[in-house]
Amino acid sequence: MRILSILHSNGLTFPLENPVLIFSVILFIILFAPLVLNLLKVPHLIGLIIAGAIVGPNGINLLMRDSSVELFGTVGLLYIMFLAGMEIDLADFRKNSRKSIIFGMYTFIIPMVLGIFSGIYLLGFNLTTSILLASMFASHTLVAYPVISQYGISRNRVVGITLGGTMITDTLALLVLAVIVGMTRGEMGPGFWLELSISMALFIAAVAILVPILGRWFFKRYGDKVSQYIFVLGVVFVSAYLAELAGVEAIIGAFLAGLALNRLVPNTSPLMNRIEFVGNALFIPFFLIGVGMLIDFRVLINNFEAILVAIVMTVAATVSKFIAAYITQKTFRFTIDERRVIFGLSNAQAAATLAAVLVGYNVILGETEAGDPIRLLNENVLNGAILMILVTCTIASFVAQKGAQNIARQSAGTDDDEKKEKPGKEKLLVTISHPDTIEELVNLAITIKSKNNGDLYGLNVVSQEGFDPVKEREARKTLQRAANVAAATDKHMHELLRYDLNVVNGITNVVKEQKITDIFMGLHQKSKIAGSILGSITEGLLSTCHATIFIYRISQPLSTIKRHLVIVPPDAEKEPGFAFWIMRIWKLADNTGVKLIFYGQESTLKVIAKLHKKHPVSADFKIFHDYDDILVILAEAGEDDNVVVVMSRKNAVSYQGIMARIPKYLKKYLKRNSFIMIYPRQHGFKEAVLNDFGNPEKLDFLSENIERLDTLIDSISKMLRKN
Repeated sequence: MRILSILHSNGLTFPLENPVLIFSVILFIILFAPLVLNLLKVPHLIGLIIAGAIVGPNGINLLMRDSSVELFGTVGLLYIMFLAGMEIDLADFRKNSRKSIIFGMYTFIIPMVLGIFSGIYLLGFNLTTSILLASMFASHTLVAYPVISQYGISRNRVVGITLGGTMITDTLALLVLAVIVGMTRGEMGPGFWLELSISMALFIAAVAILVPILGRWFFKRYGDKVSQYIFVLGVVFVSAYLAELAGVEAIIGAFLAGLALNRLVPNTSPLMNRIEFVGNALFIPFFLIGVGMLIDFRVLINNFEAILVAIVMTVAATVSKFIAAYITQKTFRFTIDERRVIFGLSNAQAAATLAAVLVGYNVILGETEAGDPIRLLNENVLNGAILMILVTCTIASFVAQKGAQNIARQSAGTDDDEKKEKPGKEKLLVTISHPDTIEELVNLAITIKSKNNGDLYGLNVVSQEGFDPVKEREARKTLQRAANVAAATDKHMHELLRYDLNVVNGITNVVKEQKITDIFMGLHQKSKIAGSILGSITEGLLSTCHATIFIYRISQPLSTIKRHLVIVPPDAEKEPGFAFWIMRIWKLADNTGVKLIFYGQESTLKVIAKLHKKHPVSADFKIFHDYDDILVILAEAGEDDNVVVVMSRKNAVSYQGIMARIPKYLKKYLKRNSFIMIYPRQHGFKEAVLNDFGNPEKLDFLSENIERLDTLIDSISKMLRKN
């Protein structure tokens, strides 16, 4: 008895009241519910919803759906929409904007028509109630998005199309909700429409214009990762609040905030890794558990009318969303798996559905003779909506998982032909010297490396002339710092501490021993660039190392760059290393969403344009006839532009005499800009291409230069799709 008394005095009552115990129970639910149901091949999202139903007030009453659960659940819901906006490929989104609009109209109009018909002819509701019911079917929540993200296909074209369509249909559905509520309250009139239009325009302008400007200013001045994370969260919730002020749901504001911050937080950055980790580990599971707590199976068992309403709502919502996905598939000739992803993302009902049903339930139209309130949506619709949420989320998770698995498997090239053309291993070496260049240098290497086909090395060379324990400790410390930066993005960096007579020998020997393909060197802002060379180290590496060399002068974070101005010399496509540096530049654009502007001769730009056609990114091409007039391009660089100059070694095909003076020009005319000088790989080209691009029968060689550039472009495009 004494033990029970002690437990009771410490908050062990049912439902639990002790906040420490409540949080502990929820954490263990988040940990174990998905693990248990994964044994039954049930998606972890459904496991959390079912767990919420079991422990909630309508289950064993272990936990109440109190304000803390609602708060964290709201954060989780906004997080889902925010991540969707953050991870969308903006270039692909713009390219497929017409398809997004068409899908958005399909997935709005079809559920609206079917919902109104079901409400009037199957459930006997009046027109106003039926329209509100249909708006619940038209909206959807991206509950299955974490599944899509888990399989690494968040940048797939159909995902972008579905996300765009989601914004359209949810906005329209929530506008219908606002209009219906306004009608029932007698608020309709010219003033209502004018106020709604102005508030929406101001809200969109504030988020789309001010957030990127404010975000770029903040990230350029504050490098602390905790401050950056808090800033991002603050932007999300302020945007969500502004959406509510504008008359729409907060989820629209969170999604737009994700779009606004998309380019400022690259997918490969440590900040993005932190955002995803916290959301997937804590906030999103809270939201799913909170949804489960709403489910009351007893009401459905004891009330036949509630069961009928629930069945009609669930079938109508699911069938209408499937029809929209099916028509979209046929319209744009998508595959069955792509249709599964579209249907899986668009079928789940949760956020907007809950908003609509709760608003409709709270609108009192009058009273019965007995004094009971007459609601716009009755209790049967409320309970039916909860069951519809459970069923649609379950179906959506299973279908999305199936489609995502198949697409990921196809992208990974697991069939026999893909195995025969497995790419060679790329190895990227970051030379560590100056502490203040470490983070951005590692970020650049991670941003342009292949996703699943590359090893990352960090190297610090210590002079062998006299052992200095202080220098060794400092060298190990800087290496550890570089490794920590890589670890923040879930990438492992091999730490190499080299003792040698000089830095050039140290780097050269490591390149040979580890078969390094790319070298990244930082240029300290106070370093002196003079004459025709960058210094003895660079000159030595250019003569002894044939890997692709990137020399990076850092003036601002990579995430705050607006454009990359890529200056390409004549005949660059004839260089042995053309394929390798162009693929890196493409990954830079792919992973940051920043626009590329290529300057070069027409023949060179035509080759690059072919790759752009096969693997589109945001890019423009400007013909530049006289490479000696490179100062003209440097003058066009804006404050937030990064200049990429493709160089060449002496006596190489694309070498130009002015290249000896380019470092001096960059120092003089780009005092506030970041810039990258790329020295393409030279020797061992045939073997490198055979390793990196696969089947040797598909490539013809002539004096170590490629005779069939079209074949090369096909190979590069394939590599980009894989990685």
